[in-house]
Amino acid sequence: MMKLFDAHCHLQDSRILSKTPQLIKTAQDKGIVRFVVNGVCEQDWHLVKQMAETYPCVIPCFGLHPWFVAERSPNWFKTLKEYFDSTPSAAVGEIGVDKGSQGRKIDFSEQVEVLRKQLELAKELNKPASVHCVRAFGDLLELMKSMGPFPAGVILHSYLGSAEMVPEFSKLGAYFSLSGFLMSLKANKAQKMLKMVSSDRILLETDAPDALPNSNIDSLLFVEGDETLNHPANIHNVLDYVASLLEITKEELAELSYQNAVRLFSYEGSKVLQE
Repeated sequence: MMKLFDAHCHLQDSRILSKTPQLIKTAQDKGIVRFVVNGVCEQDWHLVKQMAETYPCVIPCFGLHPWFVAERSPNWFKTLKEYFDSTPSAAVGEIGVDKGSQGRKIDFSEQVEVLRKQLELAKELNKPASVHCVRAFGDLLELMKSMGPFPAGVILHSYLGSAEMVPEFSKLGAYFSLSGFLMSLKANKAQKMLKMVSSDRILLETDAPDALPNSNIDSLLFVEGDETLNHPANIHNVLDYVASLLEITKEELAELSYQNAVRLFSYEGSKVLQE
């Protein structure tokens, strides 16, 4: 069976937390061997830490997401650093900048300030960082240029930026993580962007419980209230779609993306991730 590595998800999300044991089991049965679980605010970092302690397949990430910047406590950064002190295997994330409908509600200069502090911490600790970016790729690129490069890697999660920016971000240490959101782009635009991504910089993710793939192949869905949510096993839908656009086999892409993720998240001081 192909081995797959979900490079970005939120299994601690309150909408699915009670189902996490079953979600992980179903996904593992379908070949997904690692899940990079990203905290988004001070209130959920302890859940991510507990999950990583319970499930060896979970790689924990701690970060302050731009949507939660306005709610941060005066001690947020001190608390964040304490999580990294007590969890040496953790990466940084989810952090970022957002000028979309949700992000516009939060002061952009504050978003940038909070992102800069967390990117500086990632560099200082030599950890990869998972970055959310919506309609702000120019701003993100300028910030990374002013701080970079990032030898431990920056994961541009659910990347939907332009093909032209791919080489610029790559020079700074970026990896390009692809989710079901890619299916919202026109296929020719998505393909043009993908063809610019070096094979050693490509990752696959689900962003579960969000980013439900708009796919012809069967998706594993579950409904919570009136919401249809994404399952981590749906990384297979992303794999199929990206492989078709890159005109390579699913097996080739699975192996490439798996090895890239193992290399990225096996930074010094982390758990050994080789099987």
